[in-house]
Amino acid sequence: MFKDLIYTGLGGALLVKEHVEKELEKLHEKGKLSKTELEDVLQKAKSRGEAEESDAKQELKDLLKEVVDELGLATKEDLEALKKPLKK
Repeated sequence: MFKDLIYTGLGGALLVKEHVEKELEKLHEKGKLSKTELEDVLQKAKSRGEAEESDAKQELKDLLKEVVDELGLATKEDLEALKKPLKK
């Protein structure tokens, strides 16, 4: 289920990206958008996407940590703490 959600989100984002690029290219071909403006819009969209990716990754990490805590699952740190006395 989680994988499906991720794939659906990524697929949707790629479809939107492709559609926006096609529409911008049409505007450029009609002379309503210069090559410089086209490149500027695409660069701004890319920069915004990179910033959003960073935020989304952090939100996902926070959510997963919350789920692990709620389920009472052992973390890597918990397991390492348990291993220390066994190694002696």
